[in-house]
Amino acid sequence: MESKPDSPHSPGTKGVSRVSKIIRASRKEIYQAFTDPKLVAIWLAPDNMRCEVHSYNAREGGSFEMTLTYLDLAQGARGKTSENKDSFKGRFTKLIPYKIIEEIIEFDSGDPLFKGEMKMNAYLLDNDEGSTQVTLLFQDIPEGIRPEDNEEGSRQSLNKLAALLE
Repeated sequence: MESKPDSPHSPGTKGVSRVSKIIRASRKEIYQAFTDPKLVAIWLAPDNMRCEVHSYNAREGGSFEMTLTYLDLAQGARGKTSENKDSFKGRFTKLIPYKIIEEIIEFDSGDPLFKGEMKMNAYLLDNDEGSTQVTLLFQDIPEGIRPEDNEEGSRQSLNKLAALLE
């Protein structure tokens, strides 16, 4: 989820990204991995980052606060909150057990390019032989985050989720 100041979308516009992965686990197991803060701390951070969950209340209307910390700044990553950190808060706007997780996410940043609320929907659909297709749809991605960087970070997170559950 690397961010870059040279945004590809026009000033004032928000980005969209979508990533899917088939994971050999049930929708119930995956839903639990999205709603259990101990599991979220293991899989959510993309490669080269670690996740710290400060608070997490997985219920509709519940909120969360987390920090992603870059482990190696030599790779050119730059944090949104500080040089090596992306802190954010959010809330759960819809939870349909084993099907949909909808969150509104807001980065803690002094840079106006990272301001605003980003919506993330996770869709869990049955696939063949007990596997689940997990699709992450991000809308209203702040201008300072390139959608392709968001997609790559999301892909890395889903790979970690698969490694945790498979």
